[in-house]
Amino acid sequence: MAAGHSIDPARWREAFEALLRQIAGRFKRVEPRRRAGRLVLGLLADLPRKNCWTVAEWAGEKTPHGMQHLLCRASWDADAVRDKVREYVVEHLHDEAAVLVVDETGDVKKGTRTVGVQRQYTGTAGRIENSQVAVYLVYAAARGHAAVDRALYVPLTCNEIQHLFLAATVRLLNDLAHRLGWSDWRRRHQARAQTSHYRRQTAAQT
Repeated sequence: MAAGHSIDPARWREAFEALLRQIAGRFKRVEPRRRAGRLVLGLLADLPRKNCWTVAEWAGEKTPHGMQHLLCRASWDADAVRDKVREYVVEHLHDEAAVLVVDETGDVKKGTRTVGVQRQYTGTAGRIENSQVAVYLVYAAARGHAAVDRALYVPLTCNEIQHLFLAATVRLLNDLAHRLGWSDWRRRHQARAQTSHYRRQTAAQT
């Protein structure tokens, strides 16, 4: 969501509802669209801890199942929603002197089931921790700022590092492009596999 120097709550809510109407076509059903709006409002609320349980309770829902369904199984196009939000931000905060700010944020985790989690350095803790790292892109202008893109960092595996090292130092240079392409393909499919695994676990728990 956009942030500025001062906010009129009524105007902000009106603008938020207008944006929800613009992204309506990215959802196959109306229920996930409405729940997505409640999820965003819950994430912006002053809650001591934010997860599907606490946000669902804040939104007046009896269980977290609806929020979990939205994030794991509901049919909607997250990238298309991102594109529409980016268009909205640039339209309303347009500034020739605007800059893009890249922010890397780490979340320390206790378990190993979350996508992208492993022992890695995170600035949140200032040391190597079991964590998940995400990168956010923010459009910053005089009238305010807003996140316009995101990407989850999926660490390279030991085998990928070994293949890249051999390609860069031992094998012929003309094979390097192939190895880099293989690594990129491997990371993307690893992320998809981890996401599917997490969704199956969530479905089994509910």
